[in-house]
Amino acid sequence: MEYVRLLRTPEDRFDDLPDFDHPARYADVDHPTLGVVRIGYVEAGPPDGPPVLLLHGEPSWSFLYRAVLPVLADAGLRAIAPDLVGFGRSDKPADVADHTYARHVEWMRAFAFDTLDLRGVTLVGQDWGGLIGLRLVAENPDRFAGVVAANTGLPTGDHGMPDVWWAFHDAVQKAPVLDVARFVQSGCLRELTEAERAAYDAPFPNEMYKAGPRAMPALVPTSTDDPATEANRAAWDTLTRLDLPMLCAFSDSDPITEAMGPILRRRMPGAAAREHPTIADAGHFLQEDAGTRLGQVIADFVRGLD
Repeated sequence: MEYVRLLRTPEDRFDDLPDFDHPARYADVDHPTLGVVRIGYVEAGPPDGPPVLLLHGEPSWSFLYRAVLPVLADAGLRAIAPDLVGFGRSDKPADVADHTYARHVEWMRAFAFDTLDLRGVTLVGQDWGGLIGLRLVAENPDRFAGVVAANTGLPTGDHGMPDVWWAFHDAVQKAPVLDVARFVQSGCLRELTEAERAAYDAPFPNEMYKAGPRAMPALVPTSTDDPATEANRAAWDTLTRLDLPMLCAFSDSDPITEAMGPILRRRMPGAAAREHPTIADAGHFLQEDAGTRLGQVIADFVRGLD
């Protein structure tokens, strides 16, 4: 059996988070070879409402969705925002090598389907939340009612990544001390408050806890011999034949993912003949710059699935 050393962020690191007073919830998922990993998450809205799974990306956590959650709850939706393994309140594998694309897909699959048994769920995926979430949709299509893709994609290594992404990749690789809050700020148009920056740093008491944020850029397939290339190609093949409703809600100021929006709109059958909004005045982390607007877009889309 493989051995993975897990770190767990002390609870008091999450005291006094601004505008994020949702009670912490936890789910244990049992990986067949890695053992039990605890995943932290929050919920808002009626427990019997249509479920919406909000997946964050690198290097954020569910705190990113704090402006989106109340909008969905007020619309009668069950909004569920987990922390990826290695982020937020979730357990943190201590070694960069413990993080693989396949493991992150499996951890979120086990959380959403084995533990919460979600059905008829709408995926909202931003950044890595889409890289993981679109794989979940392709591999478990019967569990989903729709998809909202927001500043994300599903790279296979067949096409190059933009220069701005490579600059981020290299900065993470080279940083002796990884300033998580600074990286989040660099993806926002508005200035984060000191309390908000502290909240993004909260999951990581020291460098030992940051294997997840350090690992993720290198897990993006950038060449065709990447371990995830074939699985992502297979996902594209499934998704482009799947008539599942899809909304592309990309922002107007994200050089990292802007090229992916038109591709998803063109290639996904469920995106055809649909009006796709552009979230104005928002950067890569559109949840920070325009969270209320994004929440309204998601709520309208889910209500339209009935």
